[in-house]
Amino acid sequence: MKSNVHTSSEPLKGFLYSLAGTILVSTNFITAKYALKGFNSETFSFIWTSAAAVYAFVIVVATGHKKDLAIPAHSIAIMVLLGLATGAGMLLGWAGLARLDPSFAAFIWRFFPMLIIVLSTLLLHERFRAKELIPIAVMIIGGCMSAIGRWHIVGIGTILTILACFAAAVQMLIAKSKVKEIHPNILVFYRVSIAVVVIALWVFLTGKANFNVKPSYWLITFLGAFLGPCASFLFTFRSYRYWGLSRSSIVLNAQPLIVLPLAYIFLSKIPTEKELLGGLIILIGAFWLAWIHFFSSKS
Repeated sequence: MKSNVHTSSEPLKGFLYSLAGTILVSTNFITAKYALKGFNSETFSFIWTSAAAVYAFVIVVATGHKKDLAIPAHSIAIMVLLGLATGAGMLLGWAGLARLDPSFAAFIWRFFPMLIIVLSTLLLHERFRAKELIPIAVMIIGGCMSAIGRWHIVGIGTILTILACFAAAVQMLIAKSKVKEIHPNILVFYRVSIAVVVIALWVFLTGKANFNVKPSYWLITFLGAFLGPCASFLFTFRSYRYWGLSRSSIVLNAQPLIVLPLAYIFLSKIPTEKELLGGLIILIGAFWLAWIHFFSSKS
């Protein structure tokens, strides 16, 4: 009897953890956009991820999981890959955000759940149907509409953001494959701590380091580093214990609806009419795809 009650509660837990993670990670677009007015994207990536690694370690110790840091030998290589993907995603994602309106960047990030669904189909053998190609096409049309006539303004930022989506999708696939073996708190710690090494090598070898910015940029970076790459993934990775990747993508698709009011309130920024129209079309396609995949995986 207890087993049935536990099983029936798992979808609700998956939803709530995913929703909490989505809300927290949505703050990235606001805190990072503000901090990027002071830092260059490379230095910001290094400070942001370093702070997140410290927060993650404190959480590991405070929650009594320090002993779990000794992961199995066969998982070391995959943790290194997780860190490499995270480091690359940070560098690409922040460089893209520095060039884009935060709300528009949030719309472009809807390709991230799409990539998760496609990759989980290929690598985790989740089901994919031909009719799912239609909403994918809708998303691509929306992206093209947003950029037509403005490619010289948003082009590089869009490309960098889509590449960051690929890196983030790889991260989620790794996390999903290891979350039952390695505690989510430990996954978060290794994700950001290994990424720090990757980013540091890039920043210092390319001579991009520049720490001479106003204190306000440091403060917002430290706050954002806790809310985004640390706290949000503590919830997101937990959701993977109760939900599949494709299910959680439905909740993640709501991110632009959270970012739009936050960007307006804190940054007084809204997308242009063309960005907003194209972004809404991307959002429609993203929800459509996730909804089809959700019901396909249930059948």
